[in-house]
Order: sequence, then structure tokens, then C-alpha cells
Amino acid sequence: MTTDLTSHDFAGQIAIITGAASGIGHAIATHLAERGARIAGVDIASGLDEAVAALPGAGHLPVSADISDADAASEAVSRVTTELGAPHVLVNSAGIGRFAPGEQVPAKDWQATLAVNLSGSFFMAQAAGRAMLEAGYGRIVSIASQAAEIGLAEHAAYSASKAGILGFTRVLAVEWASRGVAVNAVSPTIVDTALAREIWVGEKGAKAREEIPAGRFADPGEVASLVAFLAGRDAAMITGENVRVDGGRSVI
Repeated sequence: MTTDLTSHDFAGQIAIITGAASGIGHAIATHLAERGARIAGVDIASGLDEAVAALPGAGHLPVSADISDADAASEAVSRVTTELGAPHVLVNSAGIGRFAPGEQVPAKDWQATLAVNLSGSFFMAQAAGRAMLEAGYGRIVSIASQAAEIGLAEHAAYSASKAGILGFTRVLAVEWASRGVAVNAVSPTIVDTALAREIWVGEKGAKAREEIPAGRFADPGEVASLVAFLAGRDAAMITGENVRVDGGRSVI
């Protein structure tokens, strides 16, 4: 039997994407929708309804939920299951960044960053994972970061949250592999989104690009295409991995 690793057909599949209102999450939602998935876009952003309505295809569902709350995450997955069907794919893309020197990080910023990035990703994986385990099939891909593996100034909370994602990814992969659910992470460098273009400007942006061997930021489509492969049926034997999209930044 031959396997076409370039075929990412999601027709008939339900994909939950957190952070779907903008940035990387919206790029991933668009990429999967173009390939036939029905998207449940989960976010708290005011533009969620419009972002989901703009996705290719039909039958998509906006779900407003604060995923940092375990009950809200569980309710979001229950709503998706009721209105669309049991999820085949979960992509954890929702995240926030609060940056300051380590000695100056406010407790509220530390707690908020871990609540959304780490706890929110785990709560969604836990809730979606239950449905996937019952069905005997699932793909979970969480967006981590190069910051999970290298020391970046003023990234203490962010780096801790993303490193935590790598930790629970490995554990869930071990626990769920024999039950049809693959769990992986993707670690991008800075991604060229509208928000990044506001933050990484001038000398700061130029310096950041110089530190990336490829000499540029990642395109959202590059992240989305990798997520699509890991979320596809052909990736069953890839689990517990952290795949970098960082132009070599994490290995120098």
C-alpha cells in the first residue's frame, strides 16, 4: 500500500481551532476549511463571528469561550459535538504574550499567560481527547514556540507556558497512542501576522530576523500546512513530537 503524504483531505471532518479569530489560528482554520473540514472556531475575540463566516465552505461554527476555565472548555467541546459532531481534530492556537524582565514580571501577567497558553491548551486537549478516545480516532496539534526551547529575554512567562505544552503533549501521546489519538506540537519562530508586524518593527524586528538563520519570520501558511499534515490521517505514527518551523533558530 502506498500513502500520499501530500494529500490533506479533511472532507467530513470536524476541526476545533482555538484562537481562530485572527493570526495563526485563523490561517490554520482557513487552510483546513479549504480542504473540506467543518471548522469550530473557538475564541473570545469580538471578531470571531465575522472571521468564521469568512472561512471557505459552509457549516462552520463560532464558539465564544474562555478556554482558561476548564468548565468553559468542556462546554465548548460539548457544544461542537452537539451541533457539528464529535471532533476529529483539535488545534490549540489561542495564546497571549506578556513580556517583561524576569525580576519585573507581575504576578497577574504570569498567571494570565499560563492560564491561557498552558491551562487552556490542556483543558481543550482533555475535553476533545475524551470525545476522540470514545470514537477511537483523533489528532491534537498544539502551537508551542521556539521560546519553549531557547532563552529569550523578557519571555519568562511565555516560555514557561510553551514549555509546558511540550510536556503535556508527550504525556498524552504516550497515554493515547494505542487508542487512535495522535498528539503533537508545532514550534514556530516569530510568525508574520498583523500583530507581529506591530511588535517586531524597526531595529527590534531587524535584530530578531538576524537571529534566525533563514533571515526572516515564518509565514502563517507555512505553519498551517505543517499543522494540516500532522492533523491528517497519514500522520498516525507521528505522535509526541515537537516540530519546529523556526528557520533554524532553535539549533544555534
